[in-house]
Amino acid sequence: MPPQSAFAGFRFPPDVIVVAVRLYLRYGLSCRDVEELLLERGAEVDHVTIFRWVQRFTPLLADAARFCRHAPGDRWFVDETYIKVNGVWRYVYRAVDQDGQVIDVLVSARRDAAAARRFFRRALATLKVTPSEVVTDAAPVYPAVLDELVPSAWHHVERHANDRIEADHGQLKHRLRPMRGLRADRTAQTIIAGHAFM
Repeated sequence: MPPQSAFAGFRFPPDVIVVAVRLYLRYGLSCRDVEELLLERGAEVDHVTIFRWVQRFTPLLADAARFCRHAPGDRWFVDETYIKVNGVWRYVYRAVDQDGQVIDVLVSARRDAAAARRFFRRALATLKVTPSEVVTDAAPVYPAVLDELVPSAWHHVERHANDRIEADHGQLKHRLRPMRGLRADRTAQTIIAGHAFM
């Protein structure tokens, strides 16, 4: 749980805010669905307020829970998928380890070497773990980026080797479906990272 000072100035108690954010991130619910569930429990909160809570508290909750996570594995399955943000296609770089734990996510306007490099730099800096094996699809940008940033890792490219992350993309798309569309890259990054955290 984030420090109590993070909740200063909010009308509702921290427990209500945390439950609302958790319901939104964990289950296939819209903000209006969460609004209805809270109303049934005696808390009258507008759906816009819930959305603002998600934007503000998701990074804080993920950061507070980082110490409770299992140590990430040393086999990373990396791939990108795509989503629409404000009517424009965006790429979502994602990685999971051999146990299915999400390593990191990055929303990018482009699918190129610069985006792949940014994704790997973030993941390596955040986790302080260097993978011994990285499994990717046959995208031509990965070999050079991996040679630069993780030269000791074995880069594995083989048909169906990346099925684990492909299946995980399906869970993400299933979660995003009830939403009425993402309006900004920052919103998409926060919600997708929050989904990974949950």
